[in-house]
Order: sequence, then structure tokens, then C-alpha cells
Amino acid sequence: MERGLLWLPLLVIFFWLAWKGWDEFQKIEAYRSWSEAFEQSKYDIYSVLGKQGSQLTWGQPTRKEPKELQSFDLANVQGLKLLVDNQPIDADNLPKKGKPCLEFILKSSTESIKIPFTEIPLAAKWLTYLEKELAANIEH
Repeated sequence: MERGLLWLPLLVIFFWLAWKGWDEFQKIEAYRSWSEAFEQSKYDIYSVLGKQGSQLTWGQPTRKEPKELQSFDLANVQGLKLLVDNQPIDADNLPKKGKPCLEFILKSSTESIKIPFTEIPLAAKWLTYLEKELAANIEH
């Protein structure tokens, strides 16, 4: 009887881990079909992001499709910053730890849009890519 009670927590943990894996797989599959409409996209546990032309769309990943989708045009962006733990950082001197996000400062409002990332290097790559896109939009 005692052995059964010892194995019960392990069995519960196994089923919980299997369910979490299935849940994450469903989110990735939903992202995969959603991202086909974009020329550039990213997925992580905090957000999905897609770019088509000068339009950026982002939201929260779910098993069915991303929710709380928001869109804005890069032409309306006045500035772009990489934040780690809500502090602006230099893209050439990245910290090892922290919660990164990209902050878009819009021309038309006093508010900014923050898109969270799980990895600092991935956020830095998107910062570089979007800065080039913003510079290309200004030239045209």
C-alpha cells in the first residue's frame, strides 16, 4: 500500500507533464497556421508577432488561434526601444538575464506598445530587423 502511495505523485506529475506538452504542441500548430499570412513572424510563450508589409500584428498564443490580437502600422511608429526589466538597454551590450520586450512609441498617441519576448537575443534580432524596416519606410 505504501509503495502505491509513493508512486501516485510521480504518476500525477507524469500526466501533468504530458498534458503541458500536448497543450504547447497545440499552441505551436495554431501559430503555424496563423503565421502563414505573414512574411516574418515569431512565436514564444508570451506572444506571437507577425509582419506583413508595414503592418505588425501581435497577440497571445492559445491552442486554437492567437487571441487579443492588436495591429499597428510601422508608419505610425516614432521610436523603438529594447527594454529588459522595463529599462532601456543598448543592443550591443545585452544582459544575460531579465524580461525583454520591444517598446513601440507611436506618433499618434502618448501611449506605447510593449511586445514581450522570452529571450533577450531574439528581441535584439527583432529590434535590428524592425529598425531597418523603419529606416526603409522613412526613405520611401
